[in-house]
Amino acid sequence: MEKIILVDEHDNIVGHEEKMKAHENGGKLHRAFSIFIFNNKGEMLIQQRSLKKYHFGGLWTNTCCSHPNEDETLKDATYRKLNQEFGFNTNIKEKFSFIYKETDENSQLTEHEFDHVLTGEFNGNPQPNPEEIDDFKWISVANLKQDIAQNPEKYTPWFKIAISKFDELNIPLQK
Repeated sequence: MEKIILVDEHDNIVGHEEKMKAHENGGKLHRAFSIFIFNNKGEMLIQQRSLKKYHFGGLWTNTCCSHPNEDETLKDATYRKLNQEFGFNTNIKEKFSFIYKETDENSQLTEHEFDHVLTGEFNGNPQPNPEEIDDFKWISVANLKQDIAQNPEKYTPWFKIAISKFDELNIPLQK
C-alpha cells in the first residue's frame, strides 16, 4: 500500500496516508511535484496522461508529476518518477511551489497538493511508459500557451496553474 506525505500549508509533515485515501472525500493536503523539461530549442516536453490513470486521465500536462512516498525525499522522488515515466534523468532545479485543490469530475477524486515545481533540460529521445503516458510531444511555450487559451479543457488543472505562476512570479518558462 503506497503512502504519501500529508503536509500543512507550509509544507511541514503532519502525517502519512494511503495514496488513494488522500484523494477521496475532498482530498487531504499532500506533498507533490511537477517537473517541466525543456530541450535546447526551448521546447517543453508534455505528456497526455494515460486513460488508465485514476484521475484526470487523457488530459495533457507537464513532463512528469507525482508524490514522494512516505519515506522518500522530494529529490529522490523526482528522479524516480521521471525515470519511471520517460526513461531518463537529468539535473532539475526547484523554481517555486504553490497549493491548489481540484476535483476530477469523472472519478470524483480530489488533488489537494502542495506542489513543488521543478525544471530541467533533456535533449535525447524520451522512452514513455505506456502505463503512464498515452502520448507526448515537444512544443514551443508560445504554441502551448495559445493552445491552453483556446482549449483549456484539454489540460490538467495543476498544469494551467503552474504555467500562470511562472508568469505571475516573473520566472522565465525554461530550464
